[in-house]
Amino acid sequence: MKKLLALLFLLPVSAHAADSAWVQATATGYEARLVTGQSACPVLHTPKGDAPMTVRAPANANFPLVCAAAIPAGTASAMVAGIALPVPVADPQRILVLGDTGCRIKGAALQACNDPAQWPFPQLAAAAAGLKPDLIVHVGDYLYRESACPPGNAGCAGSPWGDNWITWAADFYTTAAPLLASAPMVLVRGNHEDCSRAGAGWERLQGPGIAEPCTVHDPLYTVAAGPLTLAVLDDAVSGETDLDRTAARTYASELAGLVKAKAPVWLIHHRPTWAAITGPLGIPIGGNLTLMEGSNLNAIRGAALIPRPVELMLSGHIHTFESINYNKGVPPQIVAGNGGDKLDVTPTNLRGTQFLGHTGVKVLDGLSVGGFGFLLMTRGGDGWTIDLYDSAGSKTRTCRFANRRLDCPA
Repeated sequence: MKKLLALLFLLPVSAHAADSAWVQATATGYEARLVTGQSACPVLHTPKGDAPMTVRAPANANFPLVCAAAIPAGTASAMVAGIALPVPVADPQRILVLGDTGCRIKGAALQACNDPAQWPFPQLAAAAAGLKPDLIVHVGDYLYRESACPPGNAGCAGSPWGDNWITWAADFYTTAAPLLASAPMVLVRGNHEDCSRAGAGWERLQGPGIAEPCTVHDPLYTVAAGPLTLAVLDDAVSGETDLDRTAARTYASELAGLVKAKAPVWLIHHRPTWAAITGPLGIPIGGNLTLMEGSNLNAIRGAALIPRPVELMLSGHIHTFESINYNKGVPPQIVAGNGGDKLDVTPTNLRGTQFLGHTGVKVLDGLSVGGFGFLLMTRGGDGWTIDLYDSAGSKTRTCRFANRRLDCPA
């Protein structure tokens, strides 16, 4: 077996690339995407007619051919390369949210990818798909295998690494196959997908715009979900403690564009602006200086820190679940970064969090819940029920979002 694995890793990547197909939201609507070891793109079949897929990115030494085709609005079914695709629902009632799902192998930071207890994403993905969501939101960070597994380490033995298709498949596409088959996806760019890390793979596979070259920032785009609008912000390079004023001006401009949007809008991005980690003496601390500067720039112009149509913020990056309500009219925040990578330990009670910067934002009330998991948001009445699940698919807690407020009773 070891000799076979060694042989496989010496073969060109296209020679052992299994087809993977999914549907994702882009700036121009929903697209079918296909990664294939074939030499040409196939035809997308729908009841509204057949359409040839176009080359999104040609095969190279690290990646097979990537194909794309628009999904016609209102189509009832779609199939490509013998794979049945999920089709968009005009008014999603059940939205699954998860993030930070890959297995960390970087230098001395080693996660046992071969141990389901240490990296439960395969089990989690199957359990989440079984809930039959209408739409899936992944809040970023897909590829964590950045260096080779050390010799003799059974926990990650046989793992691929680097920004290539074999690693993307191991960390996400093969593992997440049940999710890819269950519902269309909104895919957020994480800091692991910036151009210095897995940016080439991100742009080829998941980027909302052109496939090459890697772009530092993908412009904000919106996704219609019935009366709800999802605004997807790329904040992959927004440093928490290193203020990037150029990036801050970009974020300010893109957020300002949401001022006239029709409510409700959910702002979906990877790095939360105001969220908490554990600081000295267990005190919750946090804040992203670059994103806060962007909000401040708009406030200086007389606008709100976050545009009023935005009623909820969804992020990841911190490897836990957090539910936070703020002052100053800032919409509440959900952090859903507990999908698979090594967990962060965060304070249970987030009230009194000390934020960087000078926005004046405070936590009115908030909490974190430990453990691997994901959440399902179900529309009902005047808001949304939020069910938290562990990696085995068992419900652990129920929260509620309505009237610009999150409530998570014990």
